Amino acid sequence: MHLLSSSRPILAAAAGAALVLTMTACGADEGGGGGDDKPFIGVILPDSASSDRWETADRKYLEAAFDAAGVEYDIQNAQGSREDFQTIADQMLTKGVNVLVTVNLDSGTGKTVIEKAKSQGVATIDYDRLTEDGGADYYVSFDNEQVGVLQGEGLVSCLEGAEKPLVAELNGSPTDNNATLFKNGYDSVLQPLYDGGTFEKGPDEWVPDWDNAQGGTLFEQMLTDTGTEIDGVLAANDGLAHAVITVLERNNLNGTVPVTGQDATIQGLQNILTGDQCMTVYKAIEEEANAAAELAVALANGEKPTTDASVTDPVSGAEVPSVLLEPVGITIENIQLVVDDGFADPAELCAGEYAALCTEHGIG
Repeated sequence: MHLLSSSRPILAAAAGAALVLTMTACGADEGGGGGDDKPFIGVILPDSASSDRWETADRKYLEAAFDAAGVEYDIQNAQGSREDFQTIADQMLTKGVNVLVTVNLDSGTGKTVIEKAKSQGVATIDYDRLTEDGGADYYVSFDNEQVGVLQGEGLVSCLEGAEKPLVAELNGSPTDNNATLFKNGYDSVLQPLYDGGTFEKGPDEWVPDWDNAQGGTLFEQMLTDTGTEIDGVLAANDGLAHAVITVLERNNLNGTVPVTGQDATIQGLQNILTGDQCMTVYKAIEEEANAAAELAVALANGEKPTTDASVTDPVSGAEVPSVLLEPVGITIENIQLVVDDGFADPAELCAGEYAALCTEHGIG
């Protein structure tokens, strides 16, 4: 794990543990202005459709970290609208935020917002997604190529014993640098198997805006084009995995075709319980949110933290100071880890028809 360092230690705690904050409490006022020189931090989340993590996890953990630090903050969601993304940013800058934390919808829109913020002396943090050629001051995320490696390794494990399986790849959004990194990771595992003839490379498609409905449509066409002969699916996240599983169910193939995922959503974990999804990737979002929040607070207080990691912007070539956290592969064998971390509520995970499956696998 890569940690930040500054004149005041910034600690990215282990998943599930509380972030240590040493800010002087000054009272949080969500959505307020940055008067009286109080730190005031703006956060723009991307949507609710691509993954439920943004509202159910990131918002919650960011709010808790900012409240603990006693700073003012405003967290808004662009709900997939590039126009709203820019409007929200303009509003936050007008309100007087000291720091702007953004999860871009695409690098072009993200860059426009970052440049405007920097022109007004506002510090900027790319959260979870790097804005290509954006020039953000810092980047906080996971080791996204490692996420892809875990997905590729997970699919290989799930296909153990299959004879030259045909593998379909359903990638994330082509405008999301993370999706490119995920693909770099899983292709580093899968391509040698394709080249060596152990696996057969099947359809390989990108899903615009991580749209699950489009993902389902694309996969349905993949299945048709291959005569329903697909043996395994590298789906880039749990939402796309569920879209794939829905199509497989209609063709009586669910549970027989391994499907990967990412984000350890309740839906993804439940699909693992039923055997319809073979794995997901758990990213300790509380840890990510805590690291971003403490970095933002330090910047808002006029500090200049340093990091022991950096990421090379693939367009500009600039080195962006970064905090990169480690992801964990999740299968039926270790779902309890996500529960123990407090990320998945066992009452929700094990509700209704899933109760017996949780009991069977010792989850709760």
